[in-house]
Amino acid sequence: MSDVSWSTRFFPSLRYWAFRILPSCLAAWVLLFAASQAVVSAQQPTASPAQTTAPPASDNATAAEITSQDEATTFKVNVKIVLVRVVVRDGQGHAIGNLHKEDFQLLDKGKPQIISQFSAEQPGTQAAQAEKTTEQQPDAPAASATPHSLPERYVAYLFDDVHLAFPDLAHAVDSAVKHLATLRPTDRAAIFTTSGLTTVDYTDDRTKLQDALLKLHPHPIAARGNNDCPDISYYQADLIVNKQDPEATNIAVQEAADCAPQQILPSGQTVALGGTATLVAAAARGVLAAGQQESQIGLGSLKDVVRNISRMPGQRSVILVSPGFITPELQYEYVGIIDRAVRSQVVISTLDARGLYTVVPYGDASTHAKNSFLTEGKVLIQTAAASANADLMAALAEGTGGVFFHNNNDFEDGFRRTAEAPEYSYVLGFSPQNLKLDGTFHALAVKLNNPQKLSVQARRGYYAPKNVEDKAEQAKQEIQDAMFSQDELHDLPLDLRTQFFKASDSEAKLTVLAHMDARRLHFRKAEGRNGDELTFVSALFNQNGSFVQGTQKIVTFRLKDETLAHMLNSGITMKTNFDVKPGNYLVRVVVRDEEGQLSAKNGAVEIP
Repeated sequence: MSDVSWSTRFFPSLRYWAFRILPSCLAAWVLLFAASQAVVSAQQPTASPAQTTAPPASDNATAAEITSQDEATTFKVNVKIVLVRVVVRDGQGHAIGNLHKEDFQLLDKGKPQIISQFSAEQPGTQAAQAEKTTEQQPDAPAASATPHSLPERYVAYLFDDVHLAFPDLAHAVDSAVKHLATLRPTDRAAIFTTSGLTTVDYTDDRTKLQDALLKLHPHPIAARGNNDCPDISYYQADLIVNKQDPEATNIAVQEAADCAPQQILPSGQTVALGGTATLVAAAARGVLAAGQQESQIGLGSLKDVVRNISRMPGQRSVILVSPGFITPELQYEYVGIIDRAVRSQVVISTLDARGLYTVVPYGDASTHAKNSFLTEGKVLIQTAAASANADLMAALAEGTGGVFFHNNNDFEDGFRRTAEAPEYSYVLGFSPQNLKLDGTFHALAVKLNNPQKLSVQARRGYYAPKNVEDKAEQAKQEIQDAMFSQDELHDLPLDLRTQFFKASDSEAKLTVLAHMDARRLHFRKAEGRNGDELTFVSALFNQNGSFVQGTQKIVTFRLKDETLAHMLNSGITMKTNFDVKPGNYLVRVVVRDEEGQLSAKNGAVEIP
């Protein structure tokens, strides 16, 4: 049997946070014994995590009925479910938490949908509430009563140093440094930047976080100054190149003529006007290419951070600090980020680092335009661009249940509000009927049957898939999401116990025992055997919630009737060993059967 890397099977590499998982296999597979027998067996000397103990040679019949493998398998996956996070607020802006599924209407392209999934969520109630499950092995030191300061909330601060100007970044950093002092002992924070040049992984070390903040500087892709002629923004370049807007083009041509008088003929007209128009078109294409790259980097960074934090075992919030940026060709990508965040219970809040933003009607001292018509047209473009920049920030917050803090210079209050998840939120799920695989946008609307002057915040829509999703990959993603979720799942009855033995002051062996009641499994009868397939996953997280080690195993059953009857009475016990250092650990076990039933259990252990 070959060893399998957890990272290879499940996780793509991250820009800011990558981990290597030791190749590991299951230490022992304890079969067809009562739970008490399994515990007794677990207290005996155990094998290395890199070894697998097969069933006893005398039990060849049982061995033929149960096999394990590390190859990928195909699961039965439910139909596509679209999840919509909803926050309902009263007239004072307070979130409302006493609504039920019957209070909501959900429309897809104006057509009412059946809400098949519904949950009401409140921060803190689903945080990693790890059960104390540690037992002492013979001659082992006693475990502490409760691991202290295990993380409950994770906050990722993503500073858009690609788009931020220095004055705005400095203002945001100054307020963020003060804000960090207000974090709770059970909070873990991380610092990320869109440039990728500054990162601090999740930690409770406030000094380390503050030092990283004070080192932030703008890192634009293409430097543009006040003397650019003509002064074309990304928004205006999109109008000129992609939308072929004649007014936006004419404004740029006239601005080029006004700020470059050497190109003007004695008659007062530009060089055939065509020469300047050619220069404008070239400049617009250059600005558009740089802007597209910056937007792609911004969204790619946000996607990585969402994927990163979705693997932390607790309440999760992302704060994007940015002046905003437009994504004229990237709507599919940012809607996908919203979808991933909702599925992973990640709240994205956004802070507009421009603060109280206004467009100066006649420009400042650096403005080249003299013609009043040109200035008025330019102001209209700048105003529309400012709105477009903010639109993405608003969509991200609305779609994930976060806060969009904008048009306000009190950044200390902004960080306080964006760092807190809404007090109450709801997740509505539905299965689109006759969904075409055409990649089209589906506008969503969430309404209340009895509004009562309440406001509804929800995502604006989703994109239909462009092709059929690979079911095996979809199942792997489902297991991964469950492993790094904050929730305990109970489709299959699961009990978790942990034991440890200290070989020395610096080394210990941790044993994780997961016992499952097999009576909830749905075996299929074929060729006189009862078949099913289970995936067992065990993982360790350190005190900061960072992934330490993980193992996974796929077990296939082809049981005779008498063997199945015995298993239904005794249950199934999975035993996994980890070589660890002394410290606090969060243990998480996930079990999935072939029909998609999932169970997940948390445990906590402190090894002194």
